[in-house]
Amino acid sequence: MSDGHQHSDRHGSTGGPDLPDPDRGTPTTRQAMWDERYAAHEHVWSATPNAEVERIVGGWPPGRALDLGAGEGRHAVWLASRGWRVTAVDFSSVGLAKGEKEATRLGHRIDWVVADARSWHPAPQVLYDLVLVSYLHLPSDVVSRTRSWLAPGGALVVVGHGLRNLTEGVGGPSDPALLHTPEQLREAAGDLAIERCEEYVRPTEHGDAIDVVLVARRPG
Repeated sequence: MSDGHQHSDRHGSTGGPDLPDPDRGTPTTRQAMWDERYAAHEHVWSATPNAEVERIVGGWPPGRALDLGAGEGRHAVWLASRGWRVTAVDFSSVGLAKGEKEATRLGHRIDWVVADARSWHPAPQVLYDLVLVSYLHLPSDVVSRTRSWLAPGGALVVVGHGLRNLTEGVGGPSDPALLHTPEQLREAAGDLAIERCEEYVRPTEHGDAIDVVLVARRPG
């Protein structure tokens, strides 16, 4: 629904007269905007994983992973290349088709699911060792829902633009309801064991972005 041309990650937009903000409007309008954007570029985002996601997850042993709001599938493909069994969910069939093409080229099997992250849920009894929510900017109740999808010892990893980015950073969504503070993410983590929850500064060619990160694990 992540390194971009005006800022570096999804779901963000700088808005402006020539680029409508895809995070405003109805779900159908937003989906159409993302489909159009993905169709217009070979890669809206980098083909490689977000640096913070790679730092966090890169050394973990593989298991079953969910990439929620997978966009063009860069994290799904990267995780699969490291041995993870990946389900990638996004409401843009255009974005996922690009990820599927790349995965097929590399010989990776990924479960691609076209669905809205706000209402999708896994099949009963399916649990994940990793739920990745990378630059998927939606209200925090969406993050809260993912807690019950974790296997014992499984981790929820959230990376995205922080609320303070609106006034002190660059890029990202313009709607404060789609941005989070560390306190909001901590609350969304509920009874998970929090390993990291903080703001961090991400330098970009247009200035510093203020991002937030949550790493929280279901007790094993």
